[in-house]
This record gives sequence, structure tokens and C-alpha cells, in this order.
Amino acid sequence: ILFVQVLWAHLLCGWAFGSELTFELPDNAKQCFYEDITVGTKCTLEFQVVTGGHYDVDCRLEDADGTVLYKEMKKQYDSFTFTAAKNGTYKFCFSNEFSTFTHKTVYFDFQVGEDPPLFPNENRVTALTQMESACVSIHEALKSVIDYQTHFRLREGQGRSRAEDLNTRVAFWSIGEAFILLVVSISQVVLLRSFFSDRKTTTTRVGS
Repeated sequence: ILFVQVLWAHLLCGWAFGSELTFELPDNAKQCFYEDITVGTKCTLEFQVVTGGHYDVDCRLEDADGTVLYKEMKKQYDSFTFTAAKNGTYKFCFSNEFSTFTHKTVYFDFQVGEDPPLFPNENRVTALTQMESACVSIHEALKSVIDYQTHFRLREGQGRSRAEDLNTRVAFWSIGEAFILLVVSISQVVLLRSFFSDRKTTTTRVGS
């Protein structure tokens, strides 16, 4: 029962204290997200472009008063940590307005605050029991597994996108080479036939 409670607490923490999303960002488009944050809360914004173009995007983070806390142009991935200085709604935006025809797939993870203690008395002066220590270790291990799985999924998606793009380029290059080879072959046949045709027209017959 205690192990089930640990798993349930882990799921609740992931749902209540973080926003994780992968979305499509069309060309010439801008997408913004909003989060209500209280003063003194530590937050972390992490993002990565999974597919599209040069795998870059503009990112901008503003506090409740519109003050820019973070701004980067054409970044493939980055992470930014800050502590909220005011109460209110914070806004972070991803922009692909510099791209004219390439849409992007963007992943972000916005973590707000610290995970609450696994047990109500975890921060007590006395030491945890052996079972409680094992549950805390399992909790931390599960969090690490989720982080590793997320990053591996992103790398797999980015690698698959690059492979598909390379496959498309190779296919077009092969078609181009086949067309050029066909044109050269036809040109050589026509050129050889023209040599024999010129010879026949210039040949004269001598009569007796």
C-alpha cells in the first residue's frame, strides 16, 4: 500500500507542479502560454525544437508586469531558471515568424515550484525509517527515469526527422542523376547518328 501511495504522489506532483507539452508551430506564427505564479516560487523553463528547418525558434519570457526575464533568438534548445519576484500571470512565447515556409515541432517543460515532501513529516528532525527512505529513493529514481525517457524520446524524434529529410534528399538526388544520365545517353546517340548522316551526305559517286 505504501508503494502505491508513492506512485500516486509522484503522479500528482508531476501533474500539479509542471506543464509539459509538444506542439506544432507553423511558419510565420507565434504561440504563447500563461502560468499563474506566486512570489518566491522557483521556476524552470526548458525547451527544444524537435523537427523543422534548422531546428531553431525564438523564445521570450515575461513576468506579470510585462518585464522581459528571458529572450533568445533562433535557439535550438535551452533552459532558464528564475525565482518569481511578483504575483501574477507569467507569459512565455515561442515564435517562428522569421521562417517563411518551414513549420516547427517544439517541446517545452515548465516546472513551477519544488516537489512537496513525499511524507508530511519528511523534514522532521528524527531520521526516516528504512521503509520511508526506500520510498524516497524510489520516488527520486522514478523522476530520473521520466527525465531520461523524455530526453531520449526527443532525441529519437529529432533523429527520425533528420533521417527522413536525408532520405528525401537522397531520393531527389537519385532521380536527378537518373534524368541526367538519360539525357547524356540520348545526346550521345544523337551525336553519333549525326556523324554517320554527315558522312552519307558528303559522299559523291564517280561515274565512268
